Amino acid sequence: MSSSSIVARNISVEFPIYENSHRSLKKAVLNLTTGGRIGQDAGRHAIVRAIDDLSFTFGEGERIGLIGHNGSGKTTLLRTLSGVYAPVRGELKVQGKIASLLDVSMGLDPDATGFENIYLRGILDGLKPARIRSKIDEIADFSELGDYLNLPVRTYSSGMMLRLAFAISTSVEADILIMDEWLSVGDAEFSVKAAVRLEGLVGKAALLVVASHDPSLVARVCNRKISMEHGKMVADEPVLPPEKTDEPLITHAAQLPH
Repeated sequence: MSSSSIVARNISVEFPIYENSHRSLKKAVLNLTTGGRIGQDAGRHAIVRAIDDLSFTFGEGERIGLIGHNGSGKTTLLRTLSGVYAPVRGELKVQGKIASLLDVSMGLDPDATGFENIYLRGILDGLKPARIRSKIDEIADFSELGDYLNLPVRTYSSGMMLRLAFAISTSVEADILIMDEWLSVGDAEFSVKAAVRLEGLVGKAALLVVASHDPSLVARVCNRKISMEHGKMVADEPVLPPEKTDEPLITHAAQLPH
């Protein structure tokens, strides 16, 4: 079996801006808010270069932590690795199945029931119906939503919706795990259960790439740290093993609303 890896060679990701009135003001605002490089494409449209000529290799067994200020390109890079964005230049090769936890609520249909959403997300993830059916009971039990799974998701509270989305998203089996911050869902009791499940998912992944603003989380979870700025990697260094502690990872979670 081939090992899991992500190899990038000179990849760039750009976003065109088609409304160019008051361009000088927009350029100033975009420089402040996105951290991206402003240029022009062949059609003379303004562009934001969110990822700028990156080359790297992520190999099996690595736990990559991406750090940097808002707009440095971390989330854009994660979305590119997940296949949401395609590089406009360069080459990206991924070996292994990817599971993305960038936005666990994305793709939920508010008019469909909880059970129907489990099927819909499974189909979007490329699972066959028989495989989805084998996961339903486990997902339903973990969500603790009971009979609410027979109701449209639009009737759920935000916390219930996140429970369902988290239960579905973390039921995946993948070689490469892509995460934007550490997730915690629901009340204290459910958050502990969610943290244990997430730690198990991370532990089983052959390769992890996570973006975070929390240095202590990166120190605890990762063995390699990459600093990003203006769409470039400005530092790439190993993470020294932390001192042993019984402190659970849940204390470092990015708490979602409930």
